[in-house]
Amino acid sequence: MLRALTNVLRLPRPWSPLRTRSCVSHRPTGDPEIQVRALTGRDQGITEILMNRPSARNALGNVLVSELLEALAQLREDQQVRVLLFRSGVKGVFCAGADLKEREQMSEAEVEIFVQRLRGLMNEIAAFPAPTIAAMDGFALGGGLELALACDLRVAASSAVMGLIETTRGLLPGAGGTQRLPRCLGVALAKELIFTGRRLSGAQAHALGLVNHAVSQNEEGNAAYHRARELAQEILPQAPIAVRLGKVAIDRGMEVDIASGMAIEGLCYAQNIPTQDRLEGMAAFREKRPPRFVGK
Repeated sequence: MLRALTNVLRLPRPWSPLRTRSCVSHRPTGDPEIQVRALTGRDQGITEILMNRPSARNALGNVLVSELLEALAQLREDQQVRVLLFRSGVKGVFCAGADLKEREQMSEAEVEIFVQRLRGLMNEIAAFPAPTIAAMDGFALGGGLELALACDLRVAASSAVMGLIETTRGLLPGAGGTQRLPRCLGVALAKELIFTGRRLSGAQAHALGLVNHAVSQNEEGNAAYHRARELAQEILPQAPIAVRLGKVAIDRGMEVDIASGMAIEGLCYAQNIPTQDRLEGMAAFREKRPPRFVGK
C-alpha cells in the first residue's frame, strides 16, 4: 500500500507558466466562454478562470466544459499557479448548472457521455494540485454548485442563491453532488437538501458550513470575488509545496481509515523534508524574519 501511495503522491513536474489567454479551440466562431488570467503584482501566483457565457447564464454546455478541461490540463503542472480562482463574468450568476436546453437535443447515449465528461470535469477541479476557490456572486444551481463543491474553498455573496435542485427537474445530481455534499455537510443534511431540491442563500449556506465566507454584495456585484482574492492572498505567502502536499494529505486521508490517513500524512511530510522551502522556513524562524519561499 505504501509503495502505491508513494507513486500517487509524487510531486508534479515543473512546467512553463500559462500566459493570459482565452480557450477557443473548441469554438470555431464567436467569443470564448472562458478566459484564463494570471494576476500580477501583489496577486502574482493567483490565476483566475472567468466563466463568461451570458446568453445561457454560464450553463455548462459542451463548449464551456471543453474549454474548462483544456484550461485545467494546461494549468495543473504550472508551478507558478499557487491559487486557482473560479469566478463569473456574468453579473448575478456564478453558474446556472447544466445546459438542459442543449441536453434536450441529445440522444440518451449522448447524454450519458456528456454527464461522464461533466463528472470528469469536477474530478479534475477537485484533483487540481494547487488550492482552488469558487467566488459565488450569484446563482449557483445544480452543476454550478457541484463545480463549487469540487473546489477546496467557497466564498459567496450573502444574497447568492445555491442548491442541488436536480430533483425538481426530474433528475438527481450527477456530477459529484451526491458524494461531495454529504462529505461537506454530513449525510442527513445533504439528503435533506438533495431530496427537497432546496435553495439556500449565501448567508444560509455559510451558517451550515457549505461556504467558508459570506459577504454583503456590493453595487458592482462582485463582493465574493474580492473576498476570494483576499483569501487567496493569505495563501500566497505560504510555502507552495507544503500547501500542495497538505491538500493531498487532507483529500486522500479523508477517504480512508485514520491509520491509513496517518501513513499518507507521513509520506507527504517525507516529500516536504528535502525542499529548499523547509530549510528557508527554519532559517527565517531562527533569524526572526519573514520567510522567502520559492516553491523548491
